Amino acid sequence: MGEENFIEMTPNKSNNFCCGGGGGFLQSGYQEERRQYGKIKYDQITATEADYCITACHNCHAQIHDLSEHFEGDFHAVHLWTLICLSLGILGPNEREYLGEDLKEVNVFHPEQEEM
Repeated sequence: MGEENFIEMTPNKSNNFCCGGGGGFLQSGYQEERRQYGKIKYDQITATEADYCITACHNCHAQIHDLSEHFEGDFHAVHLWTLICLSLGILGPNEREYLGEDLKEVNVFHPEQEEM
């Protein structure tokens, strides 16, 4: 983690591209159209060559994860809260599904093993 590992997408901030999963489109049933629109965001993500794409929105996470699988991307889509919990040492072992092998065993929190 850290500034040296942060890669900003281009364009960014208020000019950033939508992932295509919001506004009910994720659940609309138009899967191919959603993926076609999302390809713009997928291309933007892959241009960064980042290992992870961090999302704060559930719809964005689901859409970007699906785009990565569909287009065989080489990145992981991860919720922001997952990284926050990981950094605090409270991310449980069953909450690591979207992490890459490099982070799956970092600070594993086992509440069932905590002493009372």
